[in-house]
Formats: sequence, structure tokens, C-alpha cells
Amino acid sequence: MSPVADDNSKKEYDEVITAIADYVYDTNIESEKAWINAKATLLDALGCAYECLTLSEQVRNMIGPVFPGTATVPNGFKLPGTHYQLDIMKGAFDMGVLVRYLDHNDAFLGAEWGHPSDNLGTILAVSDILNRSGQKKINMNTILQALMKAYEIQGVFQIRNSYNKVGLDHVINVKVASTAVASWLLDLTKDQAKAAISHAWVDGQSLRTYRHAPNAGPRKGWAGGDACMRAVHLALQVKNGQPGLPTALTAPRWGFYDVLYKGKKFEFPKKFSSWCIENILFKVNCAEGHALTAVEAALTITKKLASLGKTVEDIEKVDVRTQEAAMDIINKQGPMHNPADRDHCMQYMIAVVLVKGDMVDTADYQDHSEYAQSKQLEELRSKIHLYEDPQITKDYHDLDIRSATNALTVTLKDGTKLDEVAVEFPLGSPKRTETLPLVHEKAKANLALLLKKDRIDEILSLWESKDFLNTDISTVLNLFEPGLPN
Repeated sequence: MSPVADDNSKKEYDEVITAIADYVYDTNIESEKAWINAKATLLDALGCAYECLTLSEQVRNMIGPVFPGTATVPNGFKLPGTHYQLDIMKGAFDMGVLVRYLDHNDAFLGAEWGHPSDNLGTILAVSDILNRSGQKKINMNTILQALMKAYEIQGVFQIRNSYNKVGLDHVINVKVASTAVASWLLDLTKDQAKAAISHAWVDGQSLRTYRHAPNAGPRKGWAGGDACMRAVHLALQVKNGQPGLPTALTAPRWGFYDVLYKGKKFEFPKKFSSWCIENILFKVNCAEGHALTAVEAALTITKKLASLGKTVEDIEKVDVRTQEAAMDIINKQGPMHNPADRDHCMQYMIAVVLVKGDMVDTADYQDHSEYAQSKQLEELRSKIHLYEDPQITKDYHDLDIRSATNALTVTLKDGTKLDEVAVEFPLGSPKRTETLPLVHEKAKANLALLLKKDRIDEILSLWESKDFLNTDISTVLNLFEPGLPN
């Protein structure tokens, strides 16, 4: 390590940076619920990767080696669902992209919104390479500890701290959390971890431009993978001797708070523990997190319309009571230009369910979908209007409630107003008893897109076995490589 790095390591780091490092290095998570959810989130994320590989040509063109002839790097990261074995940087990026791109991975809602499983790009790539190269034996116990800690860092930041209010994207949290757990996995000292985390805060931060009209587009699907790749790079730079920036957040004029956060400081209503993983929202249905209850309500309405002998052609308007967050993120009118536009438009999701008479799924957002080209759907979408209900917003932010309510009222052309249909907690919520069984069914269906039944049975058997936590990460990832072509 360079003398400069030694000097900086003796300086006192910002309290937030120190708290993150202390949590990652000094905490052993023991909560039974946390461990159960951690295993489910990992399986769900790997299933999402398979779904993405199958349904998205854009992603298939994006992943893999940067240069020809480097599809197999010695001791590289085995990218699930493929035959690629990649370098640590591209591996982290590609894994993050596969988990996130179709917006079907888990979510955590608060003043900021994000997807903690994005961090798996960093965790899996770093761990697999360390394990395959013989530098460090890493088993699934270590993987799940890293996963739960990354989830917790991201989730606790999201409760009260809103980057979206200042135009920044939530993948800052992915970068910070992934840098912290990457430092731990790479055996950096705690002071080195603080240095790496400080670099994550002063790094160039993404704007939310790619999540909102008129620029909503596919970058929102690879932003998490980009943050994972950057986290690995920063941790490795510090491992190789680079010093940190102790007051990266608080430095007057030049720190994160003054430059990018309007002079405010972060708020933390909870200490780091295992609260986030225990309260994670699984996306059992394929809708943006704030719309999950809306599509459930819409499905109920389709049954009511059928019982009355009515169709969507009889609808005059649909009024939706919702949360402030939904108004900011997924309240869209006007043309939809691409899948990223559609999967962040509540009106589109509701309209698909009403026209289809069934739940919206991943294929329904794609350019080739019959719904993306449907004039009937566009006419119906124009009749759907969102309104914020302050009480719904209040309950959304209440840590004892954490609802994501949407309430739909349909008025027919003959003047009939159907009873409002409200759903408070979606399928996938920890407050719904059906959640974990449905998560496992979703994962099985996704894995079946690329794997034969006997391989899926082998994976699920290992997941539930007493030996799972002692199994090394490379052995597990080998199971997710499809059979070699004939």
C-alpha cells in the first residue's frame, strides 16, 4: 500500500461511511426470516436472468465478452444461462443486467425506489472468480451474508432519502452497497473498505433522465449492472493502494451533500440490521412495484365486467387513487416508444389487464406485443386517470404499514359506476402468505425456459438441503449453465 493511502487511512471518515463499513465487517445476521428470504431472493434473481436471456434480444446482444476470443477467461465468472466465463468487470455488469433488465426482480419501496437484487452482479462475479482462482473459498453462507448486507444498506437508505427529488438515480445505492460488500469479499481491511465506499460517493452519479419521458429507455435496465461494474472497479483500485476521501459526503462546497444533495444530510429511521431482506417485495406479477396492486385490482374488475355482460368497449373512464411515488414514476400519457416506456406506465399495465382479461406479463411490454400495437388499448389508456390520495401516500411511508395501495373505480358509458376495487398489499408482499410459494413457482417456470426438469430438480433439491450453505459458489453456478449444444 502506498504511503499516501496509509496517511488517509488514519483520518476520520464521515459517520455514514464508517457506519456502512462497521455494519458489513462486524455484523453476523442470524434472523431466520432473513435467511429464508435471502435464499428465495437469490433463486428468484437467477430465474429472472433466465427470463431475460429468453425474452430480450437487446440483452443477448449486450452481454458477453467485449472482444472476440475472450468468451472464456481462465478462472472467470460463469454467467448463468450462458457458456460465457467472463472477466470480473464484464461479469459484474452482465449479471446485473440479466437480473434487472426486464424489471421483474425484487423491489424495495420508500422515499426512494430501487431493486436490491441489482447488487448480485457484484456479489456473484467477485465471489465466483475468487473461488475458481483458488484465492479464497467462498460458500453460499458467505454469499447470502453479502446479499443480506447489500440489501440492508440499499433499503435503509431508501426509507427516507430521496435522490429522485434532486434528479439523481437510485443506482447510487447499488454502487455504494456493492462497493462495501465487494471490499469485504476481497478481504480489504475495514479502513480500505471506507476508502472504497468514499470513492462510490464521489463517483459521477447517474441522472434519472433515462427513467422519465421523453427519454425513458433501455438504459434503466442496465443502470444497475453499470453500478455493479463500477463498484468492483473502485474496490479493486483501493485494494491496489488508492487512498480514500474521508469527507466525501460532508466536505463544504465539494462534498456530495453540497454538490448533489442540495445541502441536506441523509436521514436514517432504522439502524442497519436485517430489516430490508425481511420486508423485501417480490415481483410475482410482472409490473413496476407501485403498480402491482393496480394490476391485481384490474384483474378483479375484468371478472366484474364479464359478470355484467360488459367489455372494455363499455368503459367511459377509470379513476385510480394511488401514492405520490406512482404519480412521479409511472403516471404517463402520450406515445409509448419502447418496452422501458411501457413497463413504467401504470395506465398501460391496467389497460393490458382489462383488454387481455388476464395478468400482464413480460412479453406484453415488448415492441412485437399485440398490445403495444393496439389502438383499442391506446384508447382505453387515455381514459385511465391517476390521482394522489394523501392517506395512501402516508400509509406507504409508515414503517408499520408500508402499503402500496391502488384503488380503481370504473365508470361505464351508460353512467353505471362500479364499486371501487382497492388492493393494499400486492402478491409478493411479506404480508401476503402466498408470497414465498409463488416466488418458487415463478423461479421454476423461469428456469424451465433454458433447463431440463432433472437439472431444475437438482437445483431446487440443493437449495433446500442442509448442505446448501456449505456448498461453494462455483459448484452452484455450474448448475445454471445450460446443457452444451449437440
